[in-house]
Amino acid sequence: MCGYCDVLKRELTALGVAFDEIDIWQQREYSAVVRKATGGDEIVPTVRVGEQFLVNPSAKQVFAALGGVN
Repeated sequence: MCGYCDVLKRELTALGVAFDEIDIWQQREYSAVVRKATGGDEIVPTVRVGEQFLVNPSAKQVFAALGGVN
């Protein structure tokens, strides 16, 4: 359980931003993707928007990366 992830999910939902949730500890094949994006660490939440990765972003940062549209 990740408190930071829970906050981000709640805030993204409030903004109407759709997302797919992946638990890198349950779906280990994704942990390598996160380690590559973060320089070797399994930092969550890590969010991918297109080809861009945001490490522990705020909902506003994710929304901005989406171009302010969802």
